[in-house]
Amino acid sequence: MRSLDDIREEYEFLDGDERYRLLIELGRELDEMPDALKTDATKVRGCSASVWVYPTAREDGTLHFLADSNAAITKGIVSLVISAVQDKPAETVAETDIAAALEPFDLKNQLSSNRTQGVPNMIALIRETAARYAQGS
Repeated sequence: MRSLDDIREEYEFLDGDERYRLLIELGRELDEMPDALKTDATKVRGCSASVWVYPTAREDGTLHFLADSNAAITKGIVSLVISAVQDKPAETVAETDIAAALEPFDLKNQLSSNRTQGVPNMIALIRETAARYAQGS
């Protein structure tokens, strides 16, 4: 998975349609999420499309997130959100201001409100899950 900084560098040079294509490409780059993990417990509420996020705790204390969506642009947005915290320690993920990390992408002005309405819920799910893992370690 690309770093958020690498994505931002590319994103800044693109116009509207090219930014949509980049988001779709990011979604395609996500690790495959098995259908068995797409459950009510991993579903993100409040999204216009179906979105699932599943954390995997690694032996080194880092979290690796699997995610999927039934909509290409939304899947790209999920990929963008996850790239801010992918493979970082649970405590770091819990403390990361993901919304601030995404501000340079100006998603609210780049995409329709339907596409971005679930982003705060994605962020909350990721941070809350990470906090639980951090407390358990």
